[in-house]
Amino acid sequence: MKEVQIGVRGMTCAACVNRVERGLKGAEGVERAQVNLATERASVVYDPKKTSPAALVERVREAGYTPVVAEVEFGVTGMTCAACAVRVERALRKLDGVLEASVNLVTERATVRFLPASLGPGQLKRAIRDAGYGVVEAASGKDRLDMEREARCQEIASLRRAFLLAAGFSLPLFLLAMLPMLWMPAHMFLLSLFPEGVWNWAMLVLATPVQFGPGLRFYRHGWAALRARSPDMNSLVMIGTSAAYFYSLGVVLFPGLFPPQARHVYFEVSAVVITLILLGKYLEAIAKGRTSEAIEKLLSLQAKTARVVEGGLEREVPVDEIGPGDLIAVRPGERIPADGVVVFGQSYVDESMITGEPMPVRKTEGARVVGGTLNQTGAFTFRATAVGADTALAQIVRLVEGAQASKPAIQNLADRVVAVLTPIVLGIALITAGVWLLFGEENALTFALVNTVAVLIVACPCAMGLAIPVSLMVGIGKAAQMGILFRRGQALQALQEARVVAFDKTGTLTKGRPELTDLQVAEGFDAAEVLRLVASLEQRSEHPVARAIVKAARERGLELAEPAAFEALPGFGVSGWVEGRRVEVGAGRLMARLGLELGPLAPVAGRLAEAGKTPLYAAVDGRLAAVLAVADPLKEGVAQAIALLHRQGFRVAIITGDDARTAQAIGKQLGIDEVLAEVLPEDKAEAVRRLREEGHKVAFVGDGINDAPALAQADVGLAIGTGTDVAIETADVVLVSGDLRGVPNAVALSRATLRNIRLNLFWAFAYNVLLIPVAAGVLYPFTGWLLSPVLAGAAMGLSSLFVLSNALRLRGFRPPFARVEPAKPALEV
Repeated sequence: MKEVQIGVRGMTCAACVNRVERGLKGAEGVERAQVNLATERASVVYDPKKTSPAALVERVREAGYTPVVAEVEFGVTGMTCAACAVRVERALRKLDGVLEASVNLVTERATVRFLPASLGPGQLKRAIRDAGYGVVEAASGKDRLDMEREARCQEIASLRRAFLLAAGFSLPLFLLAMLPMLWMPAHMFLLSLFPEGVWNWAMLVLATPVQFGPGLRFYRHGWAALRARSPDMNSLVMIGTSAAYFYSLGVVLFPGLFPPQARHVYFEVSAVVITLILLGKYLEAIAKGRTSEAIEKLLSLQAKTARVVEGGLEREVPVDEIGPGDLIAVRPGERIPADGVVVFGQSYVDESMITGEPMPVRKTEGARVVGGTLNQTGAFTFRATAVGADTALAQIVRLVEGAQASKPAIQNLADRVVAVLTPIVLGIALITAGVWLLFGEENALTFALVNTVAVLIVACPCAMGLAIPVSLMVGIGKAAQMGILFRRGQALQALQEARVVAFDKTGTLTKGRPELTDLQVAEGFDAAEVLRLVASLEQRSEHPVARAIVKAARERGLELAEPAAFEALPGFGVSGWVEGRRVEVGAGRLMARLGLELGPLAPVAGRLAEAGKTPLYAAVDGRLAAVLAVADPLKEGVAQAIALLHRQGFRVAIITGDDARTAQAIGKQLGIDEVLAEVLPEDKAEAVRRLREEGHKVAFVGDGINDAPALAQADVGLAIGTGTDVAIETADVVLVSGDLRGVPNAVALSRATLRNIRLNLFWAFAYNVLLIPVAAGVLYPFTGWLLSPVLAGAAMGLSSLFVLSNALRLRGFRPPFARVEPAKPALEV
């Protein structure tokens, strides 16, 4: 199976989404099709043996919408015969998202039609190079971001032109129709110039360019929807404005067919409604462009050029021409063009847009760098390990786009409502027309027309179709800026529904490597000297505890000596000679074996053991010198994260394979509600299942390969971004920086997003429920009020704008932990 992304233009409501999805799913070989109204993109999983991207694009067209297709031209070098041209064509056509590829051997140019939502010119050029040929240039010189922005700008410009044209004719038409009704002198003045029939013809002349110019889009899409037996917003507007226009046209052409009291024209209704809806669509398109700001920011981080080092010389090339293994020089203030490893030089790099952490990270020889991050003060050279679509930034963009395009469970409810709403509205419109024709007395025909048109227009489900996808898109984009990647849109809803958060311990709550945390010396000994002697002896040991002691000594700048003798004492510790002094390090039983009294250091060791640390004693020249403690320390911010999770209403648990005493000590230190210790790796998923059986949805946070089953078993899995690829691929949410304060941040954002969605749905649904009866005229017998179709059109547009502006409020979301403080020293002396 393959997956392709198709940009779709012309969708205006959830009914449009449903029709495109049905059209795509009806194609042979399509396994899954998801369409997002906010991103205007379809994601299709299909069998390439049974269908093709070109066939899928045609399905979108048959549904009445416009697929976004781009064309680019390259110069190709190195071709010598027709077989070369065929080879280049074949290489291009293999790419997912390429519709057509033709190569002309004589002009040495390749022309490619492709889906810019699926791939960009860089990937096309790389395919040509991988086939063994060179690329001279891309005639368009546009990257994917430029193409998508250009398509959006074209749509906005088209709507703007349509609105201005419609407004130019509608404004004088509105004045001509309404002014005489509101001001009698104006009515008398116009009649003194020409009879009423002439003014009706004038209004016909003004209304027709609007109805069949800018209004033609509603006929094109609305008729396609009716043919597919899936009426949508365009269908409602088409039927409503056509009723007003053709009724008026009949009055103008055949006035004798109508009773005198019904010889009134409503050209201004059709023209002004079309104008107002186009204004709403224009403002909506501008707002929808702003919802994709997070993706644009991420894409804009990609460097345009790179300085490749060859033979000691630097050569500046487009970034899509670099390959894995190239040496690339980076100067101060430049963006890093690819992922790689530093081979020379050092600097500080701002990785905040990738990890969400504000502190610059020091990079020296051997350090990994991420494409798109910003170099600060120094200069360095690195070897590229991942370029183009394989970089971490490109993968993050794909994750965010995939999550924005996916549907949470609440979306399915909205889709079902919209699917039945439009047919119900058509039924209500027919009932409205019938009731007014029966009971409208002498103005029955007029009332039937006006109220039916008002019902059709006010009931357009645009706001309901936008209510969820725009909030989801903005929320997930905001999360990406915070260093939190929602790999699936469903996770946003599942996370705010969870009531239990379970953590793995090692590598998640803790750093995953032992560190020397405490050193208490006996009277008469110097702490630094004791640490130097012990670390000098432990250099010979490969034990993790020994390595932690040596690391701590070197971090404090102590100069270690080479031990003259070294002996490992299994079950007890180690002993040896350092600079002529006898040094022994081990458990309490080693000191007992040496006949040394633990004295005042024994209570200290007891307290350390109770805290979940591993206490060790050191003896120098036959005297008890110190007690040391080694532990896997907690990560910075863990206590703050768990405290906030408690305030957010969660029950917090630890699931770990560590011994019970250590796990209980950490649980007590952090205020954990439930500790599940000595759990084998293969049993972690079972432990999560048991927590779920208690009746609560469970979020599990882990980092290792052995956490992958538990991440999959949980209702929502959160992986530490610094963990293994397997854990990250299994999880629903990825904390890029590894800071656990991202968990309550993610919870807070998910809750804010779902609140936003619920408010949008309430407004959109309540709007239809309240205004449809008003438009039908239920208030007329009591108050004499009728809802003008013009006001109905304005109200519909305002409803969509409210939903969009409410969703955009999420861009100002402030996480509970906005900044991460620098780490504090671990060693206490």
